[in-house]
Amino acid sequence: MYSIGVFSQINKITTKTLRHYDEINLLKPEYVDKFTGYRYYTSNQLPTMYKIITLKQMGLSLNEIKEIINNPLVLEIYLRLKETELAQNIKNEQSKLLQVQNYSNILKGDIKFMYTPIIKELPEVIVASMRQVVSSYADFFHLCPNVMAIEMERVGCVCAVPEYCFNIYHDGEYKETDIDVEICESITEMKQDTDILKFKVVNKVESAICVLHKGPYENLRDAYIFIFEWIKDNNYEVINNPRESYIDGIWNKESPEDWLTEVQVPVKIK
Repeated sequence: MYSIGVFSQINKITTKTLRHYDEINLLKPEYVDKFTGYRYYTSNQLPTMYKIITLKQMGLSLNEIKEIINNPLVLEIYLRLKETELAQNIKNEQSKLLQVQNYSNILKGDIKFMYTPIIKELPEVIVASMRQVVSSYADFFHLCPNVMAIEMERVGCVCAVPEYCFNIYHDGEYKETDIDVEICESITEMKQDTDILKFKVVNKVESAICVLHKGPYENLRDAYIFIFEWIKDNNYEVINNPRESYIDGIWNKESPEDWLTEVQVPVKIK
């Protein structure tokens, strides 16, 4: 028999913890002196104590450990769940570490890190869309949005709140000529397709690397260069076509230097 003090020293845990395990029926002492109330443990309880310590170090809760002790058949299930949880936590922490490192470089004034990347989810949306191949960005920005706005008004589209207007580039990369682009405007409900507009649901994107670009659209190339280099350097891979989400533009800002665009690239960790 080991006193509670000796048993705690053997297992490097506190007597307070052992008393708590007794109270919740996780590990009860082998014997309790009915006169003094002293708790005593035996060597036969050491394997159970080691299992509790090991499972606790893995991050399992005391309730989960208690269930495993009472029913060893559930151990494999809990281990698979914990493995999945820890893998996701590691991925999340790696993402935080990359953001800290990149922001540190920004503070150092490294020109390579002129943008601040973030990772976020893109929502599922109903959109009115218009897809065309345009000869240049100039033609696209001066002609396409006006045509689309007139047609949306004609068929009675109501824009969703918050507004989400974006382009999808089906070439999968930055191009300056013969650009295959689809304008998407988030709306409240589906309509019948027309010769100009198509209506569809754009699925949610679990993870997208996003950067804000402030300035005229002809300088968006800098944002694309940065974001694709960042993806390569940080062990991500592109899983869908990039988007440009327009926050401020010619409709509410007079100077092109004040235009604000978010470049969004769907990705996953390799």
